[in-house]
Amino acid sequence: MGSIGDFWWLIFPIGGVVGGWAARIAAYNEKRRRDKIELERIKASSRAEELRITQTSAAAMAKVLARHDDVNERWFGYELDLATLIEYPMMTDLREPLTLAFHRAKVRADDLRPADPDELLEPAAFAEYRDAVSDYATAFDAAEREAHRRRQSDFTPFERERLERARRLVAVAADNGATAAERQAAYRKARDELEGLIVVPPAAAQQLERRIAGALEPGHGHSD
Repeated sequence: MGSIGDFWWLIFPIGGVVGGWAARIAAYNEKRRRDKIELERIKASSRAEELRITQTSAAAMAKVLARHDDVNERWFGYELDLATLIEYPMMTDLREPLTLAFHRAKVRADDLRPADPDELLEPAAFAEYRDAVSDYATAFDAAEREAHRRRQSDFTPFERERLERARRLVAVAADNGATAAERQAAYRKARDELEGLIVVPPAAAQQLERRIAGALEPGHGHSD
């Protein structure tokens, strides 16, 4: 048998093979390291995107809820104030297409508004509610513009006189300086004047009646 020295010529091919394996293993490990880093970057980016979407949805949800509240407040300015309603009677006249459309849109928006706002985080529910509020706001704007344009122009001169008397009587009924008897009498006469002319929302009537009733309590006035 020959000595190891007799196979000196194999050292270079084997060394080349081993060196190639080592290089490939090193390259593979480096690629795994880079892939792991990239995967972590993607995961971090995804988490940041999810957080951004959640925050945006929450902001959008708050914006829509605030818009809904704003339109409701504008409507309450008519529904709860009989004097204002007398000036713009079309706002409760459901024979008017614009008025009917706004009232229907309000009902839909109110129905879709959940008691728990977190329910709106579900995309489909939020989109449906958002669109309903948009329809409500648009319909209200259209009705209000037309009501302000027309004011009492749809009424005859005699009917406008009745409306003006009713407006003055409502002012007396709401006047804390008048006696309870004067306020009650003014309110009854105002309702008589408005009969058949405009629809008085129950909320407006109840609010004024509560104010008048308060005058009957001790320390709030006296009857004649």
